[in-house]
Amino acid sequence: MTSSLPGLLGEIADIAGNDVALEIARNYGGTRVSIPPQAEADHWLVLLVGHEVADRICRGLAIIDADGRPGAIRREVLPIGPNSVLKLARRRAADALENGASGREAARHAGLHERTIWRMKARDKDQGELF
Repeated sequence: MTSSLPGLLGEIADIAGNDVALEIARNYGGTRVSIPPQAEADHWLVLLVGHEVADRICRGLAIIDADGRPGAIRREVLPIGPNSVLKLARRRAADALENGASGREAARHAGLHERTIWRMKARDKDQGELF
């Protein structure tokens, strides 16, 4: 199984599923994280997804050194994934437009500038649906 999520999130999705990877991205995306070779009781990952799932992720991502010992992932930046603020705002705007909202209404609904909506609509005319 190969996930469409970027980088470390994709690896986590392959181990524990897309829902778990997206939950991790929602809570820790865009920040540096460390993942031990096996789950520790008070680790952020255990607190977020539970010990069993966290341990599966830790063991699946462990880096094996030349002596065969598992090592931790240290200070890796976790991708934001599909939950970035701009992507969500553009998705809300596209949904509003699809439901018949005017450009101005879609901009207000999504928290975007009207010019952004105009550019989105122009790209859609030139290239088809992008969302």
